[in-house]
Amino acid sequence: MNLTADRMRLSSLTRALRIQWDQTRDHWRDDQALDFERTYLMDLEASVENTVGTIEKLDALLTQLRRDCE
Repeated sequence: MNLTADRMRLSSLTRALRIQWDQTRDHWRDDQALDFERTYLMDLEASVENTVGTIEKLDALLTQLRRDCE
């Protein structure tokens, strides 16, 4: 299990999604686009941020556990 790689991949994919969304917003500028962003993307980004923080903490705990067991 490589939590660092998983964390980095999750962050990278979320950044790529944001870039794609920003490009979409160049062409989709109505209230529905704003509603979509507020309803889905803002919540997703907040969830990913929380998840990345949790993964970092879990990775630190597992690293310490491995050291303690050596």
